[in-house]
Amino acid sequence: MVDVKGKWALITGASRGIGYGVALLMAERGCNLILHGRQEAHLEKVLNEVKARGVEARTVACELSDLNAVAGMLRRIDGLRVPVDIVLNNAGMQVAYRQDPLLTPPSDYESSFRINTIAPMMITYHFLPKMAERGFGRIVNTTSGIRREPQQAGYSASKAALDKVTMDLASVYDGTDVILSLTDPGWCRTDLGGPHAPNSPESSLPGVAVGVFVDDKRSGRCFVAPDFHGMTLEEAVARADAVPTYLGSLD
Repeated sequence: MVDVKGKWALITGASRGIGYGVALLMAERGCNLILHGRQEAHLEKVLNEVKARGVEARTVACELSDLNAVAGMLRRIDGLRVPVDIVLNNAGMQVAYRQDPLLTPPSDYESSFRINTIAPMMITYHFLPKMAERGFGRIVNTTSGIRREPQQAGYSASKAALDKVTMDLASVYDGTDVILSLTDPGWCRTDLGGPHAPNSPESSLPGVAVGVFVDDKRSGRCFVAPDFHGMTLEEAVARADAVPTYLGSLD
């Protein structure tokens, strides 16, 4: 299992919900953190809590729907002069639930793809070359298990696109120590999932972080977080061996 102590990880959507929980988990393992949120003020709580666990941490605010702002955020992160070895693209948006799916406006797709597909892939593309140069990297992109709900077409399509481009890119790095994975946190009671979701944000742990800690040079897996609920991180990483690789099944 990978020891992340002293490494640097970027976590998007770290101010609340699943991203907040992942930030605490990574800090408890000694990982230094770059914490992203929409506003700096929203990051104050998580920043203080991870620092209290003895790690270094920085914050970056960015509205991911603004792709120019995403590019600016990446330049600011470069300016920190720290090696980003781990990326957890957790931030996402469910734009609307359309009771009549046939009235889904084009803007649902435009907004969803900017935040849920394009922004995380901009981040992925930015950090992968340096990871490859250093011979180590972990990127975990957050997908969704949503199916058969055309009322959420923009959201589900953007996540399906993220799945495809992540898995295709993973095939390039399979067999190296730069590992790309997906994670599905399940339907959780977050701002995105809503108050009626059956699962707490805590139920996504440690599953959403498994892709960081695997050490087997296998890219192209999707770690479904509820499958790991109740396990220690060590148990979850051992269980990851049984998760199939999908590189050959998405053509």
